[in-house]
Amino acid sequence: MIFTGERKDRPQTLSLSEEYFNGKECSIEVKVNVIYDGKDNDIISQYVTFTKVYNEQVKLHGRTQKAVTETIRICKDRDVLKEFLTSREKEVITIMMTLFDEERIIHAYVAEERREAAEESVRKAAEKMLRAGKMSVEEIASYFSELSVEDVQEIEKGMLQTT
Repeated sequence: MIFTGERKDRPQTLSLSEEYFNGKECSIEVKVNVIYDGKDNDIISQYVTFTKVYNEQVKLHGRTQKAVTETIRICKDRDVLKEFLTSREKEVITIMMTLFDEERIIHAYVAEERREAAEESVRKAAEKMLRAGKMSVEEIASYFSELSVEDVQEIEKGMLQTT
């Protein structure tokens, strides 16, 4: 495994059971040798350098095509993966932009799931307040910016239909 991130502890090998199951025995045990950098400008050291340049550019430009094109330009200028990047520049840009799109989709999905969970939580809280019967619909709505009076009335109507 090639590791390109920042890690204080640099073990020679990583173990699945140690990393994810606190060393407990599991059905499948996998151990991998970790490579942190190559030797004398070999392909591995060039890949690690490319990744580090890319991470710097993402910090400057965000996850944009400019970050990708600047990474390629800088690496070609430094003779890092130059032959590969010169012959396949468009392909590299396409692949990296596709990765950005997939990442955006995943983030959007997670955000939507969180929003729906929060909305459900607010509805359940409003329902509890209605069941307690100590507050009016208007008062309950005033406690939740996410709910209008009409929303609370809908919740109340739904409760009456299921009873």
